[in-house]
Amino acid sequence: MPHSFRHNPAFRRFFLGRLLSLVGDAVIPSALALAVLHATGSASALALVLGCAMVPRLVLLPLGGVIADRFNPRTVALTTDLVRCAGQLFVGIELLSGTPELWHIAVAEAIGGAASAFAMPTLSSLIVGIVDEKDRQAANSALGVVRSATLAGGPALAGVLVLTAGPGWAFVLDAASFAVSAALLATLTLNRASAPGEEHRSLRSDLVEGWHEVRSRDWYWTSLVAHATWNGAAAVFATLGPAVAVKELGGDGAWIVIAQAGAVGLLLGSLLSGRARPRRPILVGNLALTTYVLPLGLLALHTPAPAVAAAFGVASAGLGFFNPLWSTAVQAAVPQAVLARVTSYDWLLSLAAMPLGYVLAPLAADAWGEATPLWIAAAAVSLACVATAGMPGVRQFTLNTPADSPGNASANTLAADVSSPDPRRRPSAPRRTPADRPRR
Repeated sequence: MPHSFRHNPAFRRFFLGRLLSLVGDAVIPSALALAVLHATGSASALALVLGCAMVPRLVLLPLGGVIADRFNPRTVALTTDLVRCAGQLFVGIELLSGTPELWHIAVAEAIGGAASAFAMPTLSSLIVGIVDEKDRQAANSALGVVRSATLAGGPALAGVLVLTAGPGWAFVLDAASFAVSAALLATLTLNRASAPGEEHRSLRSDLVEGWHEVRSRDWYWTSLVAHATWNGAAAVFATLGPAVAVKELGGDGAWIVIAQAGAVGLLLGSLLSGRARPRRPILVGNLALTTYVLPLGLLALHTPAPAVAAAFGVASAGLGFFNPLWSTAVQAAVPQAVLARVTSYDWLLSLAAMPLGYVLAPLAADAWGEATPLWIAAAAVSLACVATAGMPGVRQFTLNTPADSPGNASANTLAADVSSPDPRRRPSAPRRTPADRPRR
């Protein structure tokens, strides 16, 4: 059992709240799709609802990072849990009424998407505030494991709820999970580097400072380019994979096997990451993401489904292995006072690439065939992830690099941040040198 659990009751409560929220969230995609399609019979209506949730999330993410840095992230997370609880409960009641209105569901999902933009940047700040630095990789890995497990089991749970009780109850379950999570968050006390509201600055200056934090570290911004590319490629695979599997690899069952292999691989990678201690976590993690070339290439070649499934399992394991490493590195290297803003830009770039992949993949497939966008995605992932190894900051990043290690300015700045006894310290004022990972 990780040290984080044995001697940290605050993390145990936080972990339980996250577990319940993830279980609730895992059933929603399938339940929402079935509910909207049953109510309208229109795929366009489903796209509208999904867009209503995605657009506010993307637009408001940077502002969410500013709010989480200016105020207590526990309060921000608690508030957003209550807002999402109310939204999901409203949708559940709407569906249970038997006469759901599409625009009601769309508005509720838009409010939920906006709330998630403020909630997502708080995660790293909450972990830094309740978990000692030496235990953070174990904590991040444990959270990655439950996320992977809920993603694997969520569709099955959604199916049981929808078939036995109706999709409305899936939303009621999600609302209850947010309510419990909010109650558990209310019991936490965070260790913070500085008091909220200590400085009064403009919104623009806070946004600029957060972006400067990202841009000034070559290991960070180059990795974000690679992660955005990876997410765009994942969208291509998710868009074209089912069509290729159904037409060429054996039907619906082939895609189910491939998708389930990915869920299992993600879980195994998360478990492995909790035990691994690579000396150069950013370099190793980014190279692990290059394994996504395997399922993209094999799918383009119409390789039999078992081979594609095995490759997708390996690639998903690479993602599961990478995520805790990335979160731990960012939490160690970025001062707590700006961590939420940095994380919000991380999420923004990762999420923004996925809609692009969703749109371009079918257009390219119609023009040149399905193999072409798959090969383009494979080449882009390989080039972007491997190219990060050429950056000094990526190669030299370690969690115990001495402050006077040789290297370029970016590497030296990083070394000072990581090796400092207090990684949350602010940078010196004259330079204004800045005092997270894909999803995925």
